[in-house]
Amino acid sequence: MFQETRIAFLYCVSPVHMGTGTTVGGLIDNPIQRERHTEHPMMAGSGIKGAIRHDYWAQGEANRGLLNQLFGPDQSAADHAGAISFGDGQLLAFPVRCAKAGYVYATSPLLLARLRRALGLAKVESDWTIPSADSGECRIVNIDLMTNNKLALEAYELKPQIDPTLKTIAEWLAKNALPQTEHYAYFRKKIEDDLVLLSDDELHYFVVNSTVVEPHVKIDDVSGTAEGGALFYTENLPPESLLFTVLMTSQERYKRGESPENRMDATQIITALVDGKTDWQPLQGRMVQFGGDATTGRGQIVCSIVGGK
Repeated sequence: MFQETRIAFLYCVSPVHMGTGTTVGGLIDNPIQRERHTEHPMMAGSGIKGAIRHDYWAQGEANRGLLNQLFGPDQSAADHAGAISFGDGQLLAFPVRCAKAGYVYATSPLLLARLRRALGLAKVESDWTIPSADSGECRIVNIDLMTNNKLALEAYELKPQIDPTLKTIAEWLAKNALPQTEHYAYFRKKIEDDLVLLSDDELHYFVVNSTVVEPHVKIDDVSGTAEGGALFYTENLPPESLLFTVLMTSQERYKRGESPENRMDATQIITALVDGKTDWQPLQGRMVQFGGDATTGRGQIVCSIVGGK
């Protein structure tokens, strides 16, 4: 069905709320999307596709024809399917407060194994192996993160071990998962130095308990004070979170009975999306707004795509 595959990395520049609606009886009124079996933060593929489609729709009327060719028709969805598909966004690295360096990019063997599996689908070479980590221990690449031979994350102390194989992974992520412009040089260097491998169990603790939870309250327009009973709490992925998704394309679809001539193939489809076409801005390195609370600056994500070279 799909002839071309890429991996799109999603780097959170602001807090991001990809929500699930409201909960009844929970401490958080508006939680983020999570996988059922791991409780890791995730982003539904439909939400990723919708956010990117809307971003390109906002580029103007001149590109609406190309938009329908790539994503499918807006009004008559039954006419034909789109030629682009996005998988669910899976977590790769999560920012965790550290006694040294401010924060680290925390990952785990499970997260890296998922990425390597996805890279195989996109035929992207990854010449690194995945280290292991036991509970109470971690793998690091930067000795300066240690305090008294311990790594302090939040209120916890772990026994660190310098691991050259993790350094190889960190360097690969710096070259591929973050934008390569000068504006992101600091963050490329930071993920190269401050990537930390935790056990799957300890990574789970942080992704469940260290998200951003913000109180919101409705203000009365007349009095300028808070309305009674209008307090609610919204959960966000923190800035500097890193996720990835599988991006797949097929040849251009068309309505039954129409001519198949002059239709874009899968390579042309993915090139138009990733690298741009005429006035159509490229997705590579582009900032896109995902999820809710756009008017309060939430949901700013920059995209980096690898594969197909």
